[in-house]
Amino acid sequence: MAHANAELIHALRRTAQKLAGGTAYQWGHMGSCNCGNLAQELTQLTKAEIHQFAMQGRGDWREQVEEYCPTSGLPMDLLIADMLNHGLTTTDLQNLERLSDKRILARIPLERRNRLKHNNREDVVLYMTQWANMLEEELLPHIKLDLSFMAQPALITT
Repeated sequence: MAHANAELIHALRRTAQKLAGGTAYQWGHMGSCNCGNLAQELTQLTKAEIHQFAMQGRGDWREQVEEYCPTSGLPMDLLIADMLNHGLTTTDLQNLERLSDKRILARIPLERRNRLKHNNREDVVLYMTQWANMLEEELLPHIKLDLSFMAQPALITT
């Protein structure tokens, strides 16, 4: 499972918001599918650039991730490496493309979960939102705030 971090959580939420707001979504397009939309947010590459990188390899996101080689120098492998550097795992990417992570699915009401489609925009928004919520819940206990400044008497100058 992804390493919970604020940047990844924020990227998942922004991606879900953009998808809900009507940004380009096409499951069969490597730059505007589930992983493609998150990749746009994490890497600042365009959907066209991501698609162009992917077309230099073989298969969909699942297959490209299976064949991922961090030392190949291929554009798609560099893109995947960048996403992994944001806290994702290769399994996360494969699960995102098919909306199949059991921990995330368990957070979705059963009646909706049973109708979830990996290539449905609204289902992708729900999955990403639940994923972000789950990562946030994992991260929050590890955040320590220094509130000692609040105990200091207020300085009043005239």
